[in-house]
Amino acid sequence: MSIVTKTGDKGETSLMYGRRVPKSDTRVDAYGCLDELMAALGLARALSKKKFLSNEILAAQKDLIVVMGELATVPQDRARYVKDGFQLATTAMVDRITTVIVDLEKDKSLYAKDWAVPGATTVSAALDLARATCRRAERHIARFMAKEKDFNSEILRYINRLSDLCWVLARYAERIPQNRRTFCGN
Repeated sequence: MSIVTKTGDKGETSLMYGRRVPKSDTRVDAYGCLDELMAALGLARALSKKKFLSNEILAAQKDLIVVMGELATVPQDRARYVKDGFQLATTAMVDRITTVIVDLEKDKSLYAKDWAVPGATTVSAALDLARATCRRAERHIARFMAKEKDFNSEILRYINRLSDLCWVLARYAERIPQNRRTFCGN
């Protein structure tokens, strides 16, 4: 099967189970932002040389697959979605990344007195890009959630927490000497 289906040429796309909606639909916008986040996290993971960072980023990417799938499924198809073996966003997903954040925050040196300025390392810059993308996705999901009657609130909680995780991981990545940029004369 080719990636070229031509079914979207007139501004529509398919949700899970074939329901057609405009590409401008707030649901599509919400999971589209998460697709961008997935790519930004992929960049951070590809740049990372630290197993801990790579593993945490990959775990978040796997969680995002769950979230995107759920967002791409209308409430009328949710029972079928679950019956077909797909997962829904859960409190456990939120709790998992909250635990990682709390553990990392035990190192008080991760917090400078001033605002964090992205770009100290390539990995931290990629994670800051992912964080900003995550915040945008959060705003779009909140907009979608406001008009959706049957919405899993764990999705928004997860995305909110994920942006926090990206920030903390970026600060952690700045502390890894091998990833620091070097300049002439240093």
